[in-house]
Amino acid sequence: MKNNTQINRRSFLKKTGKSMLAATAVPAVALGKADRPAASERIVIGSVGVGHRGRRQILNFTAQKDAQLIAVCDVKSNLLKERQEMVNQIYQNNDCAAYGDFRELVGRKDIDVVVVASCDHWHVLNTLAAVRAGKDVFMEKPMGLSLEADQMLRKEVHRYDRRFLFGTQQRSNRDFRFACELVRNGLIGDLHTINVWSPGSAWGGSTQPVPVPEWLDYKMWQGPAPEKPYTPDRCSNDWWWFISDYAIGWIAGWGIHPLDIAMWGGQTDTAGNIEIEGMGVFPTVGLCDTAMHWNVHMKFANGLKLHFVDSAMPEEWAKRYKRVRTHGTAFEGSEGWVHVDRSGITAYPESILKKTWGPNDIRLYESNDHTRNLLDCVKSRKQTICPVDTAVKADILSHISDIAIRLNEKLTWDQEKEKFINNDEANQRLTRSMRSPWHL
Repeated sequence: MKNNTQINRRSFLKKTGKSMLAATAVPAVALGKADRPAASERIVIGSVGVGHRGRRQILNFTAQKDAQLIAVCDVKSNLLKERQEMVNQIYQNNDCAAYGDFRELVGRKDIDVVVVASCDHWHVLNTLAAVRAGKDVFMEKPMGLSLEADQMLRKEVHRYDRRFLFGTQQRSNRDFRFACELVRNGLIGDLHTINVWSPGSAWGGSTQPVPVPEWLDYKMWQGPAPEKPYTPDRCSNDWWWFISDYAIGWIAGWGIHPLDIAMWGGQTDTAGNIEIEGMGVFPTVGLCDTAMHWNVHMKFANGLKLHFVDSAMPEEWAKRYKRVRTHGTAFEGSEGWVHVDRSGITAYPESILKKTWGPNDIRLYESNDHTRNLLDCVKSRKQTICPVDTAVKADILSHISDIAIRLNEKLTWDQEKEKFINNDEANQRLTRSMRSPWHL
């Protein structure tokens, strides 16, 4: 599905298929059934990183009738075997290949789409390899550990003209789209403030070195990250995303979701500078070292304010929005407000929730299934609901928030040049070295 050569080959096979079938018995699974396209018409998937999120994506893509997942990759051999068996059980065959090195998977000529759900410090390198091999990509959030990595990925996605979908799946939910449309169409008056919150990072984790388990390729797991002794919690899905060698914490890993919706509804991805300042609380013991709590204030060139905190939010937010959980995005306007999270929408006045749209109203990109959106765009070559440019803009908000709380000073971000103004220390944090032989 990914290039003209493959498409032409498949067209040829269609034309010659009748004569071939007369002489050859073809299994029913290859021919397809009434509700499932033939193998030659399916989008072929490979999955890199098959842990918690990877398993979820495997289930999402194998549920699509016009897709076929044929390969999985992970550095944990026990987990890899489980996922390989899971895929084979879903398809009732033994066709799923298993790899310990992502380069072998992305190098396969028969794979159209690579799903990247590895640890955060691998996201960009895995995706770059796939893009440069001519694959379209679904990439779990967040993006890179540095803006430099994000920028390189954006450049290469455009260079190779790949379809890219970022894992901000809230965009494919009706409630989030509707909330943003209410704001864009002025149903709450003039937007002046956006309040955003998400879970904070955890603290703890053992620092005691222990032998590396036989099922783990620890050298490959570390990859571009600094070399460190293996400890019991370092590679655990309960801990690694709170360790700055492998992630910048949930200020990005979770925060990207409500920040992305803030950007979508508030149109914060516009030209002009952003003034940003904030404070954070970081662990002082244990393995984890990313922000447990933060309180960030941003002011955009048009006067719009964004207040971003962890789930320990101000009490008045809970009272005002009536149904507050650990995450959410709330838009405040001159005539009302709208708050949205994964359990629904609240608004004032409530009557705006009954709004029906007319032909002259602003409507946003509609997707009702994130996985389906990517597959449809692979076929049509249209842009996805969260393409790489949008993904980078959202990821930037996480990065500059983290830098602001670490430096604990007021900064000014130039959206056009993508750098801080007159602050060398802050700009140095936009890059991050990688351990040899890994590089962008």
